[in-house]
Amino acid sequence: MIEPGVEELLRGAGLRITGPRVAVLSVIRQHPHIDVGTIVDLVRERAGAVSTQAVYDVLKVLVAADLARRIDLPNSPARYEAQAGDEHQHVVCRTCGRISDVGGPQPAVRLEPSQDHGFAIDGVEVTYWGRCPQCQAASAPAG
Repeated sequence: MIEPGVEELLRGAGLRITGPRVAVLSVIRQHPHIDVGTIVDLVRERAGAVSTQAVYDVLKVLVAADLARRIDLPNSPARYEAQAGDEHQHVVCRTCGRISDVGGPQPAVRLEPSQDHGFAIDGVEVTYWGRCPQCQAASAPAG
């Protein structure tokens, strides 16, 4: 199923509308925090024969156009979500890897000029780590 508004988003970003772009953007809008392997499988269900490389190429274009966000976590494949127009953060379960959004934009961490080492800072990512309720319950002693 094509997510409503996807073609308008692509047009608004100055991108050509293609079947793979529509399918990939629809998938990541419907399945936040999704890995590339799952994206490829779902895109193929919707659009037929699409190469894995084509999906990677589309994701790169969508990220560059600020229509998608790549989430890189240690010891985990890259995940993608539709760019929500905010700088929301994530909470990640250390046990199962579940990712959830932390509601709304968080206050940005600002560096003093003496701390930025001359970098032109254009973004900040904060990831909260812990254990989700299901993993906590699974490891709780029986009582």
